[in-house]
Amino acid sequence: MDFEEITEETYPHPGEWILYVPHNTFVLCGAFKGDTIKALHRGKVIEDKVQNFKKIKANKKQRKQKFVSRCKACGS
Repeated sequence: MDFEEITEETYPHPGEWILYVPHNTFVLCGAFKGDTIKALHRGKVIEDKVQNFKKIKANKKQRKQKFVSRCKACGS
């Protein structure tokens, strides 16, 4: 898994997991405000500078491992 800097072109979307560098943990992005990001960290909303976050970049093989099939019994 690789990480990339967040820019205006590669900003995180709400609901996307990103890396919070000061605590070295994954957080859930809530809002991107240009120079700050609001995120959910351990049940609390944090707001910090964009430089403290990194976007997760996964290759095809890693995305395929993440895929989970649906329920075969009910067909949904």
